Amino acid sequence: MEACMLERPNADLQRQEVIALEKEAARAIQLRDATFFRRVYSDDFTGVLSRGQNVDKPSFIAVVQAPEIKYESFTASDIKVRLYRDVAVATSTWSMRAVFRGQRMSSQMRVLHVYLYGAAGYHVVAAQTTLLPPYLELPL
Repeated sequence: MEACMLERPNADLQRQEVIALEKEAARAIQLRDATFFRRVYSDDFTGVLSRGQNVDKPSFIAVVQAPEIKYESFTASDIKVRLYRDVAVATSTWSMRAVFRGQRMSSQMRVLHVYLYGAAGYHVVAAQTTLLPPYLELPL
């Protein structure tokens, strides 16, 4: 009952918070910085990478920190957020330029993140990544 009586943050502010988290995630990937994912991804996070690989929080962080890829740029754009009580669903386009196993490449992916709002703010609980054509072999 207490949760129902607490004043909810403004919906526009909630959307802006999620948009900021989406942009921060892209920056963290570019920098191969696991700190963001340890803080924002829930301990029971589950995701699917662009090649269909299932990941949990530790395995996703391992992919982000993979030494065989060096990101030159990694951005999130076209970010849309829908709010449902304590859940936010964000879709975006990830665009990247990188050197992977010595080869220059660029790619785009559509990404869906499911956030759960709790006492510590939003945490990502689930994700789905879909590679857009042309299809390249990527770690994410």
